[in-house]
Parts: sequence; structure tokens; C-alpha cells
Amino acid sequence: MTDKLLRDALILWATIDPVGTLAIFASLTGHLSDAERRRTAIKAIAYAAAILIGAVIIGQFLLSAMGIRLVSLQVAGGIILFLFGLKMVFGTPLTQGNAQGEPGHDIAVFPLAVPSIATPGALMAVIILTDNHTYPIQVQLATTGVMLVVLLATFVFMLAAGHIIRVIGHNGSAILVRVMGMLLAALSIELVMEALNIFDLLATSTN
Repeated sequence: MTDKLLRDALILWATIDPVGTLAIFASLTGHLSDAERRRTAIKAIAYAAAILIGAVIIGQFLLSAMGIRLVSLQVAGGIILFLFGLKMVFGTPLTQGNAQGEPGHDIAVFPLAVPSIATPGALMAVIILTDNHTYPIQVQLATTGVMLVVLLATFVFMLAAGHIIRVIGHNGSAILVRVMGMLLAALSIELVMEALNIFDLLATSTN
């Protein structure tokens, strides 16, 4: 279980991407007061947590209703997470075109909560990592706890965004994002390999 939680932590850290989020947060809230930045960070994390927890709770039911097997989602999710990792490695912004938000929208909701924190990759990851058919409820709760810890780290990063950027610099931030991208790409391949093994077992059992 410890190995699974460590893997889950790496996947969730890479897909939620606290380092990338702090850079976006710093650019969006540079003109705000400290109190306004704090309120924005709290709202963004609250919205993102609600979305991700919602995916944990109802994601499996939606898949069942649509007749999609989780192993199929695991293959698709692994491929998407691999592409997600490649974007991080090659420096393509994961929220390109969204960094400035839109007039009339609360930046805590868009682009911070979605798609900067509750990214498509994170949504896919939490559904796969909390599969009802594979993991008992206590493991699912533990994975959800890991997700909340990553969100808490993201919140702390946002509150300290200005200080962190000054310490590690934009180059340091870019290096961290690329390292996490490489780890995510490797972990996503593991997800696909696991799913292919399951497909092989299913095919063998039906023969």
C-alpha cells in the first residue's frame, strides 16, 4: 500500500502541478493586495477540491452508466498522462491561452481552479487511482487523502508564490516542471502496461 501511495503522490503532484500553478497564480494576482490574493487562493483550492472529490465519488458511476470499463480508461488515461508529461518536459504551457482569464470571470474559478489545479490529467488520474473494483475503500480514502495533501501544498505554494519565484527563479521553476514531466511520462507508461496485462488476463480467462 505504501508503494501505491507513493506512486499516487507522484502522479497527483505531476498532474495537479503545484509548481506550475504558483507561476500562473503569481502572474494573475500580481496587482492584488495580500488579503485579495489569500481569498483567491482559498477559493481556487476549494473549487478544485470539490471538482476532484466529485470525480472520485461519481467518476466510476459515470463510466458504468456509459458502459466504459476502467481498464479501457486506464489505457486512455495513461496515453493522455504521457502526452501531459511530454508537454511538461518540452515546456508547452498546460494552460496556454488561459493564463489571463476572461473578462467577467472569477480567476479563482477560471483559470486557477480549472484547468490549472483540477487539470484534465488530474481528473483522469483520480478516477483511475480510486477504482472501486481494484482498491478497497480504505485505499481509496488514503489516495483521496494524498490528493488533499497535494492540494494543501498547492495552496501553500500560492500563498508564498512571490517568495518562491524569487528564491528558485523562473529557471528553477522550469527545471522542476520538466523533472516532474519525465516522472509522469514514466508512470503513465506503467499504467498502460498494467492495463495491457489486465487485457491479456481477460483474454486468457475467456479462452
